[in-house]
Amino acid sequence: MESRLLTIFLVALSFSPFVQSLVRHYKFSVILKNTTKLCSTKSFVTVNGQCPGPTLYAREDDTVLVRVTNHVKYNITIHWHGIKQLRSGWSDGPAYVTQCPIQPGQSFLYNFSITGQRGTLLWHAHITWLRATVYGAIVILPKRGISYPFPKPDKEKIIILGEWWKSDVEAVLNQAESSGLPPNISDAHTINGHAGPLPGCNSRGYTLHVESGKTYLLRIINAALNDELFFKIAGHKLTVVEADASYVKPFETDTIFMSPGQTTNVLLSADQGVGKYLIAVTPFMDAPIGFDNVTSIATLRYKTTPPYPTTTLTTIPALNATPLTTHFIDSLRSLNTKEYPARVPLTVDHSLFFAITVGLNPCDTCLTGSRLVSAINNITFLLPTTSLLEAHYYNVRGVFTDDFPAYPPIVFNYTGTQPVNIQTNNGTRLYRLNFNSTVEIILQGTAMIAPENHPFHLHGYNFFVVGQGLGNFDPEKDPLAFNLVDPVERNTIGVPNGGWAAIRFRANNPGVWFFHCHLEVHTTWGLKMAFIVDNGNGPQESSFPPPNDLPKC
Repeated sequence: MESRLLTIFLVALSFSPFVQSLVRHYKFSVILKNTTKLCSTKSFVTVNGQCPGPTLYAREDDTVLVRVTNHVKYNITIHWHGIKQLRSGWSDGPAYVTQCPIQPGQSFLYNFSITGQRGTLLWHAHITWLRATVYGAIVILPKRGISYPFPKPDKEKIIILGEWWKSDVEAVLNQAESSGLPPNISDAHTINGHAGPLPGCNSRGYTLHVESGKTYLLRIINAALNDELFFKIAGHKLTVVEADASYVKPFETDTIFMSPGQTTNVLLSADQGVGKYLIAVTPFMDAPIGFDNVTSIATLRYKTTPPYPTTTLTTIPALNATPLTTHFIDSLRSLNTKEYPARVPLTVDHSLFFAITVGLNPCDTCLTGSRLVSAINNITFLLPTTSLLEAHYYNVRGVFTDDFPAYPPIVFNYTGTQPVNIQTNNGTRLYRLNFNSTVEIILQGTAMIAPENHPFHLHGYNFFVVGQGLGNFDPEKDPLAFNLVDPVERNTIGVPNGGWAAIRFRANNPGVWFFHCHLEVHTTWGLKMAFIVDNGNGPQESSFPPPNDLPKC
């Protein structure tokens, strides 16, 4: 289906040889659907009755208009994950950050241009846990006449990885919030919506059909809520050519690793014998906490394969295969060519150090008298009951403060002995940046309560990952090894368990931009904050005014 839609899209474009950019119109109807997975039936929220939802196709420099109409009982917003939203923060989507939610029976027109981007991204709901089933792919093709900086594939395929709960996901979230304890883990991982055969339920899985001798561009997306995932195809090598819609120096691997919110494009050569080959999606977890340890199975099947063939199997990575994840991440490098330069900030105006912690705060209504929370620099972020961007745009006082701390309130052995007091402070505190200033953030993991990886996503921007390491960041030694030449450019970065990551970006997009862990459980606990980027000089460096149909709280 996706391949057919892409073909129709390309044919339609071929009749407009002189048009460099077009306006793309989409209609998203948020509706309930009943389905049976894992031998269990439930009703869940979808876009247009599909899960995954419809793919959004466009070219670089196109304008995209998406009319989202809410036909369910829940409030809804849609985030276009990885789209930079230059000056158009009103269409970014996170609830109570850039907009009030679309209430039941209402609609909103998301309006944004795709400037200087091409590749694979994703869209998803950005309120409560609705993105468990409300998600889909974004495919941005290069400008007309511009080819890929790698061998042209014969065909393209979209592969979206997700999680599935037998229970109603909103009920899972509500139970966790009322108890103060971690939420129930998912029951399965999915590949293009298929869980595949599992113990006790022999359901049909996804099949990737290929033809011998052809090369395929696989656009792989991790849309899972809480799990970092490995992706592997038996007997086949994969050539990585893109990460988070940014081209990378190609490298070959047999295993892809992705955190929630990340995308990876790979070239697959159908160069093995005709037959059926196992595709495995398995979780990565190198911390002693609960997670979904179910392997999702799909198959790659060559054309002319006879009926009932034997499936070629593969070994799956260990759950705690940290060396494998580290090697994969370290292999990612920007192209840094004349056509695709890596514009890494070489000087820094704002040097920030964000300590990532999990804490316990008092809770009279919770089962144990306390609630698990998470924090950056000991601030557990609370969303307001209105839009932060509106409050900033109209200078509404009392909604937030702009005094988010640049450093932790106390210095401690972040990956060693932890403080006795693990209570955090609640607040709606933002960090203000001047237009065009340069920013460096050291994201420091800690051993507080439950150390684990944290995939952080920055809205409105890409950033360069200039360094990563284990243990405590050393401000004297570690910057000497920063890669300021060809670091990978991303919108989501996994901070390693018991380690740190260093990112840099230039704040040249005015607005209010969310920065949060993309493990939904941690976002719920408060592992988030936001930046205010002030307007620059003149209209071209200023946010657009709010649209007339912006939802009200």
